[in-house]
Amino acid sequence: MPAKTIVKKVTEQADLDIVHAIRREVFVVEQNCPPELEYEHEDVSHHFLATVDGEPAGACRWRKTENGYKLERFAVLKTFRGFGIGGELVKAVLTDLPADADYVYLNSQTHAVPFYEKLGFEASGPEFEEAGIKHYKMVKK
Repeated sequence: MPAKTIVKKVTEQADLDIVHAIRREVFVVEQNCPPELEYEHEDVSHHFLATVDGEPAGACRWRKTENGYKLERFAVLKTFRGFGIGGELVKAVLTDLPADADYVYLNSQTHAVPFYEKLGFEASGPEFEEAGIKHYKMVKK
């Protein structure tokens, strides 16, 4: 059981390299997502890194879109899953959003819908495919 989980917003290149390595492992290696899709919109995103006892464990980002504020790229390394790190990432991102963030959404992989529902998101619209994986759009209630 992890002793100390810390989630921080990162801007330094060394931290961003770690964020990208986590996402590459989870999305490109484990889930077979095309790398070119994984790394789009990097320059307009706000990135977060989760560490457990000082070890890199998870990552995510948010960005403003024409539709609102989109949370995305939630990734937790396999050895750190099941310890609440994903929830800590979501909470950190929600806290970081601007005060005027009235429409907050994400695209959840179908298997993760119950996870996001527990954090106050609601499925909206039909299931769709993105990068070869089934998703639902979810909106913050």
